[in-house]
Amino acid sequence: MAERRFSEDELIAEIFAPLVAEGGFGLRDDAALLPLRGAQEIVVTTDALVSGVHFLPDDAPGLVARKALRVNLSDLAAKAAEPIGFLLTLALPPDWTNDWARGFASGLAEDARAFACPLYGGDTTATPGPLTISITAFGRATRFVSRSGARPGDRIFVSGTIGDAALGLGVARGEAFAERLGEAARAQLLDRYRLPRPRLPLIAALRGHASAAMDISDGLGGDLAKLLRASGVSARVELARVPLSDATRAAVAVEPALFERAITGGDDYEILCCAAPAACAAITQAAREAGVALTEIGAATAGAEPPQFFGSTGNIINFSRLSFSHF
Repeated sequence: MAERRFSEDELIAEIFAPLVAEGGFGLRDDAALLPLRGAQEIVVTTDALVSGVHFLPDDAPGLVARKALRVNLSDLAAKAAEPIGFLLTLALPPDWTNDWARGFASGLAEDARAFACPLYGGDTTATPGPLTISITAFGRATRFVSRSGARPGDRIFVSGTIGDAALGLGVARGEAFAERLGEAARAQLLDRYRLPRPRLPLIAALRGHASAAMDISDGLGGDLAKLLRASGVSARVELARVPLSDATRAAVAVEPALFERAITGGDDYEILCCAAPAACAAITQAAREAGVALTEIGAATAGAEPPQFFGSTGNIINFSRLSFSHF
């Protein structure tokens, strides 16, 4: 019988975590701290995007470039780190063209300027496919907000709205539910899938008031479980309080099973954070002043169990899986 291959979490924990330096936090966070001295800390994060997995092969190259940079900026935001710059690696398949490269560079330049995060170098190589893009981004922080600081009693918050991108992928793939949505709803979901909004305006709020934070890339359910595991706590979440956009509500009304995808599907790139009860008013006020909605959805509890999700009548809701997994 063939040996069972590691899951994504097992691969990281059992194979690569033993190699990690102190500033890598045992690979239990989305970013690391470089061993430099001074009042500010240098934060580094990296993400790879693969055609057919993280974007569709016919997506516009400029949008692909902007998404590749923004998912890394989202990690920096969750650590309360201001962007400094980035490195780019491109593995190009045989069918790439000069026009594709120009479009990609144009989109990349647009966001590099908009977020004050310039390119410092990188590498290009050939691959038999698919197209793979990897960005390593650097940031500067006066206080690194880790995943591991949540304590029982802390309130749990999410920024923006949850589920739009996961349903936007369904729209892009032409799933049946999309045909029953209005044009505006389809456009909104597609936009959230193709172009994440890194919540950099929340940096000051997180730095000043969050006990723990991470961005939501693999689904609210699973990423919350990761944060709780790193902090050594559990949680209760009220699903009725999870913020959904009008477009996602419309999709769920058409096909109720899509609610689970919204909670577990991923690609939100919103901020998931915790704050002590005494800091809740301050963090929500700071988020409001930054122009980003921050919604309380539950509380951390003592224990090591996975989070519990409750419906509007107090019933426990179980999902078939908590998040997207690559393996």
